[in-house]
Order: sequence, then structure tokens, then C-alpha cells
Amino acid sequence: MPSPPAPLLLFAVTTDLCFDQRMQRICGSLAAAGYRVQLVGWQRPASPPLTPQPYGQHRLRGWFQRGKLFYLEYNLRLFFYLLSQRAAAWCAADLDTALPVWLRARLGGQPFVYDAHELFTEVPEVVARPTVQRLWRWVEGFVVPRARLAYTVGPALARVFEQRYGRPFAVVRNVSRLRTDEPLPHPAPPTGYILYQGALNVGRGLEGLLDAMPQVAGRLVICGEGDLSASLRARAAKLGLLASGKVEFRGFVLPEALREVTRHAAVGIMLLENIGLSYYYSLANKFFDYVHAGIPQVLIDFPEYRALNEQFDVAELVQDLRPETLARALNRLLRDEPARYQHLAENCRRAAPQLSWQHEEQVLLHLYNELVPLVKLRPLPQ
Repeated sequence: MPSPPAPLLLFAVTTDLCFDQRMQRICGSLAAAGYRVQLVGWQRPASPPLTPQPYGQHRLRGWFQRGKLFYLEYNLRLFFYLLSQRAAAWCAADLDTALPVWLRARLGGQPFVYDAHELFTEVPEVVARPTVQRLWRWVEGFVVPRARLAYTVGPALARVFEQRYGRPFAVVRNVSRLRTDEPLPHPAPPTGYILYQGALNVGRGLEGLLDAMPQVAGRLVICGEGDLSASLRARAAKLGLLASGKVEFRGFVLPEALREVTRHAAVGIMLLENIGLSYYYSLANKFFDYVHAGIPQVLIDFPEYRALNEQFDVAELVQDLRPETLARALNRLLRDEPARYQHLAENCRRAAPQLSWQHEEQVLLHLYNELVPLVKLRPLPQ
């Protein structure tokens, strides 16, 4: 008799599937292990064509792209789409997908999984609106205790969830896959550019970074878009940074191309403001991307980053986001202390094999195999 088909795992996000590197890694690892996987996201006006992946992809389409009407439309369209699907487990990536995914899991009697990429109720856009925050806290309090499996991106956020809801949270860090087909980078003179990769949103320290750039011995490349895209470009233009070539906005960059951009940078930027617990306890994938590229970084002194830097010493920590503070830290690496730069770059080389998705995916596969067992997990290439 033919063997039964592998169990299907369905994941839902509100992001553009081409740029969500965490979900690409999670779905790719599960598919390689033998699961059938379907990832559902949202079609944006500027979304590029889907890139080939070893799992199924589907984009929902609608009229709205942000705000209350977007979340309402997305949740309704997602729920009706999920009604037409069959899965062995249903996973909500963050709180904004959780209600329809939980309801579909409940209707079918299958496990509901919660993958917290952040502490959604504590992101700046939510913290600034108390009524909205109360609504999302209610959603969080409803769905999180009902998840059969719950995991998040770092130990600090896991402790916050565990304290709030008295249930265990596993940790699957948002670490990039270390490419074994490429040689590890060697320390090089800091002749490249400063790189910021990520969303251009409130609380990312980008205003102070732009204000610092006239005093910095280098140029800045920004990869990403977000709510502040227009205002940051206007700020850079007012400071004369665009005309002088000190700052370049490259917009959205696909993950494979972004790897090359990162490899040719001299210094990475990982800055956040302390406006909500989600940022304060974050552990962003760009930290690991910079380490894998062998480039030192200027890093905000928040708990998760401090703990990693105490272990591996790959960054200059800054206590605040004042322009003079950022300019001093950047110039130290780019101009003033070449020995310090070489020391941090060499430490990135040593740390990269220890900070890789190859380690994290073993945790991920163990969690899902306990939830929805495969007859036999396929061995994954290392």
C-alpha cells in the first residue's frame, strides 16, 4: 500500500512572503524534514513575484494595506481561505493572524501553534494607542493560553510570556543560516559602507542616525521601507545627505541580494528606542546577519544584545541614540581605532559557526515532531 501523505502544516503571516526571512527559514526547514508546508501572506501593491520555495505559498489580496480596516479585512479573508484548507496543525505568526487561525484549528480539532516574532502588544505603534493596546491584550490573553505549542525569538521574550500566562514558551532564535558553501569572511579594512537593514518604522533610531551622518567618516546604505520612508528621505535631503552621497536609500532588497549587500558593508547598525517591551527584549535577525558577514556593528545596549556581546564581543554598544553618541561609536570603528575594528571582525568569524540556523532548526524540528510526528524525520544537511 502507498504510504499516507506527510502531514500539512499551515502558517499565516501579514507580511510579504518574499521578504519574511524567518518564515522562509522555518517553512524551508520543516519542508526539508518531510512535512508538507503552506505559507499564507498578503499581496502588497509593490510585492514582487513570489520566489521559488520548497513549500506552498499563497497571497491573499484586498483593498486595504494598513490600519484597522486592513486588520479587519485580512482576518476575514484569512478565515474564509482557511475554511477551504485542511491541515494537521495551524500556526499563527504573531498576534495579528491569531484569531482566524485559532478558530480554524478549533473547528477542525487540530493543534493551534503561536509563533511570537515579537511582543505584539508592546510594539511602539500599539503602546502609543491605549485603546488599541487593550484590544490586542485581550486577543493575546485569549489565544496564547489556548496554543498547544508556543515559541518566540529569544529567552527574554519567552520569560515575559511565561510570567504573563503561566505556560512554557520555547525559543527558536531568529538566526540566519550559515552558508557552508562560502568561506567565512576574513577581517578586512573598514572601506565599505555603514549598513542599516530592516523596517523604516518608529523607534528604530534612524532619525538620530541620519543626524549623526554629517559627522561620520563614512556613508550609509539603508535597505528597507516602512511607515517613516517618506519622512526619513525628507530628513536626509534637508541635511544634504542625499546630494552629497552620504546616505543612499535602496528600498526593499530581496534576501539573497541583501546577503551580498551585507557582505560588502564595513559596519552594521542595530538600533532601537526603549518604547515598549517588545523592542527592549528583542533579538533581531540583523544582529546575526552582520555576524555571518564578518562585520562589526554598532548596537543598542539592550539585554539580549548585551548578553550576546558579552559572550562574543562583536559590537560597539551605545547607551543612547544621540547623534554625537552614534557618530563617536561609528568613527571609532571606521577611522579612529583600526585595531578595535579588526578585533571585532575576527570575533565575528569565530562566532558565526555557533550562531547559525543549523542549530535553531534542530529545536524547531523537535517541537513540531512532538506536536505532529512524522514517521521519520529526514536528516537535514548541515
